[in-house]
Amino acid sequence: MQFGAIIIGDEIMSGKRQDKHMAQVIATLGERGLELAWCEYLADDPVLISATLRRTLATDGVVFSFGGIGATPDDHTRQCAADAAGVGLELHPDAEAEIRARFGAEITPQRLAMGEFPRGSRIIPNPYNRIPGFSLRHHHFLPGFPQMAWPMTAWVLDNWYSGLHAAGRTAESAIIVRGAGESQLIDLMNTCLARFPRVKVFSLPHMSETDRHIELGVRGDADQIPAAIAELKSGVSALGFAWSEAA
Repeated sequence: MQFGAIIIGDEIMSGKRQDKHMAQVIATLGERGLELAWCEYLADDPVLISATLRRTLATDGVVFSFGGIGATPDDHTRQCAADAAGVGLELHPDAEAEIRARFGAEITPQRLAMGEFPRGSRIIPNPYNRIPGFSLRHHHFLPGFPQMAWPMTAWVLDNWYSGLHAAGRTAESAIIVRGAGESQLIDLMNTCLARFPRVKVFSLPHMSETDRHIELGVRGDADQIPAAIAELKSGVSALGFAWSEAA
């Protein structure tokens, strides 16, 4: 099961704010032995958001969407998710209870509107201010504010995907190769990929005035990593190049 992220907001696309969600999603998944497969950035464009969600909802992947679930005119995500799923928006009873508990006598129709989610959604509790996010199938829609979104992301993973934590356990190992060009290592990398189908092989050249080398490594299924990196080490030695453990 692949994990993806959608990050929505004109402020990100214009450069007014710098995105921090992607790095946090990578870290949060990594703590559970999981990996982010893809990430897309979108402006506050309803047509674009709807088209993107229509495409991603047709997959089996887990998607975290950040931003645009408020009730201001530039918040389109709730309606776009409903349009993409072919359902209507409706006030979710659990969301209504949370919002009423948050605002009490100060409740307004505008505040209740933040609990209108696509039909069939489940709520995601918000520990910061009790205004929930929502999940539709394997898509999880969260606020754009990090202090709210990040603990909500962790909650979703730990409550709905805990069974994937061990199964998706990943690891990484690498060596530093000196004196070789990437082209001289391609056959070795392809051989490693063929023998260990649950890992990815990476090659990262480093070229500075004082130091040129290649970081050669593997990342993927933790059970296959020791044998895969051993394959690379022996292969590099057989080619006559020096290597050392990566820091």
